[in-house]
Amino acid sequence: MEVVFGPGQCTPPPQGSAVTIGAYDGVHLGHRHLIERLRDMARQRGLSSAVVTFDRHPATVVRPESAPRLLTDLDQKLELLEGTGVDRTMVVPFDVARAEESAEDFVQEVLVDALGTRLVVVGEDFHFGHGRKGNVELLRAMGADLGFEVLGLGLEEDAAGEAVSSTHVRALLGAGDVRGAAALLGRPYQVRGVVVRGDGRGGAELGFPTANVALPDGIALPGEGAYACRYERPDGSRHAAAASLGRRPTFGGGSLGPEQVVLEAFLLDFEGDLYGESARVSFVERLHDDIRFDSTAALVEQIGRDVEAARGLLGEAEPGPRRVGDAAAGTPSG
Repeated sequence: MEVVFGPGQCTPPPQGSAVTIGAYDGVHLGHRHLIERLRDMARQRGLSSAVVTFDRHPATVVRPESAPRLLTDLDQKLELLEGTGVDRTMVVPFDVARAEESAEDFVQEVLVDALGTRLVVVGEDFHFGHGRKGNVELLRAMGADLGFEVLGLGLEEDAAGEAVSSTHVRALLGAGDVRGAAALLGRPYQVRGVVVRGDGRGGAELGFPTANVALPDGIALPGEGAYACRYERPDGSRHAAAASLGRRPTFGGGSLGPEQVVLEAFLLDFEGDLYGESARVSFVERLHDDIRFDSTAALVEQIGRDVEAARGLLGEAEPGPRRVGDAAAGTPSG
């Protein structure tokens, strides 16, 4: 997949383009279905397929006070779009000037001049341009004059008849239903961050050394609690993990403070130093809510149960003898 940043960096293909436009946050199954239709129609007509998306969610500029938390950052979104088989993705910088641009100017600059568009495929509720005045009806009217066809598609629905949307995915995540979110995404929900140092209780005090994964700003998080997860290292190796996401009520937040949400992952049957590494944590199943324990011993017992539950859910074999309480066995918890 070719990636271009901005219409000024794009040369229209000689055969013309079939194009879809949107934030594409999460690249969920509804998005994938639309892109699949786009690719099929492009192939039938001998066109190049293209996705037009933005370097940030437009709401962060237009209404920052109510902008949604993102399901994917830009890098992950581009990785997922590449997996759809689309020929080209154009990333349009979205700033105040872009927010004030008329729908008509956007069509001319991006669709006509940069992409040589012959077909546009979008959701039937698609809006764009200043004041959200652009819609499918406007696209069709302009397309009749500028030489492109427009197809507006209805939203995909899940088994319960609810629309598959990024908003729906966020709601499921917020409720801790990571399995339901995965069903709409077509994959487990993943959070990415760098392993940082914390309070060091995990290995020395609790016997379960954990990777303390720094959480990026503006990213959607599952509801607080314990989860069975898959942890991926930069070398591509994947490890079963029991993870805690929350404010660590037993320790009052520790050095990070009582309101700081922390992601700590205990990698099953792993020994090594993870500090400074980039981590990818995929949430497979929720184990229980965030719990405050009256004693460290009670917390340790629960962590042990969580580890065994994660092992069973993730299909991991029982380990042989291993050391615990040693910083070398993993990264100490925050």
